[in-house]
Amino acid sequence: MNTESNYGPGEIVYIIIRNPHAQDVAHVQQAAIVQHPENPNKLALFSHDNYYPLTDEFAIFTSEEEAETAYQEAFGGFENGDYYG
Repeated sequence: MNTESNYGPGEIVYIIIRNPHAQDVAHVQQAAIVQHPENPNKLALFSHDNYYPLTDEFAIFTSEEEAETAYQEAFGGFENGDYYG
């Protein structure tokens, strides 16, 4: 599947991402599809001042509800808006 062909610059999407400092913590995070800063022929995910490659390794959702449902199915419950795996 060619992930880049499914999205365009400026689109807002949602991803499930793990906390790099605590691998047992994950959450749904909003991201924007943008031109890659180092390769203008590629797209990237931009969230919280970080760029992530737009690859099939990310589960990308078009709505927060879709992402939260997928999170629930994969990891279970949540507390106080933070999602824990």
